[in-house]
Amino acid sequence: MADQQPHRYLHYREMPNSMRVLYTGTLIMLGFGYMFAALYLFGSHSGRDGHPATISVEDIVIAYSGSTEGTRLESALRGPMASMLPSNEMGQILAWVERGADKAEYQREIRPILDKRCMACHDGSNPHLPNLDNHEHLMEVVVIDTGTDLFTLVRVSHIHLFGLTFIFYIMCVIFSHAYVRPMWFKCAVVATPFVCIALDVSSWYFTKLFTPMAWVVLLSGALMGLSFAYMWVISMYQLWFGRVPDPIAARNADVDLSKRVIG
Repeated sequence: MADQQPHRYLHYREMPNSMRVLYTGTLIMLGFGYMFAALYLFGSHSGRDGHPATISVEDIVIAYSGSTEGTRLESALRGPMASMLPSNEMGQILAWVERGADKAEYQREIRPILDKRCMACHDGSNPHLPNLDNHEHLMEVVVIDTGTDLFTLVRVSHIHLFGLTFIFYIMCVIFSHAYVRPMWFKCAVVATPFVCIALDVSSWYFTKLFTPMAWVVLLSGALMGLSFAYMWVISMYQLWFGRVPDPIAARNADVDLSKRVIG
């Protein structure tokens, strides 16, 4: 019966070049994807508190729990829809809301803006977007903002849970070939994004009940991004630029020596 070779850790430099090229291309695409996701997240959440330069805890609270100081329309215009129309037109709509959302003024001043800027998406054809095609429908979003509704949270949750788990599974498989010591630290890095995914998604719901949970949303998202960046940089560096770690080089030298002796 032939001797069975025990499983051993395989470093990037012990892989064929085709596998290293495959890992490199995957890392590059994942990096671009994560960067654009971060930009979209920033654009959709920043500015809800009136300060568009950063994402604050208050932005997170308004996104998930709502705001007693404004309507759903105001929150959208200051948040994810801020880039969809000029500031003067936004100010005109917000002033109209503050004056009581008069129907005659809507027909004269507000509807032309909505027709030009909003109707391409908010014409009622998409059930997941508010219908803004007349005054009655518009008044449905000129109400106190209660944050993201439960159905939307459930819909977005399953997308995030499946999508992010798949992304970080691929990233962690690639990172598993990196030489990182101590081993407990490497295992902690691999586990971190999955813990953050669970904390992030669950905290969306808890924030609706207890607004300080917005800190968990913010911190878990930041930690998830840091873990992605760390694994990306370490993997890319060791794939092509870093020297072969001494234990790996010594192990390969022992294998070569044993082959020569047997031969």
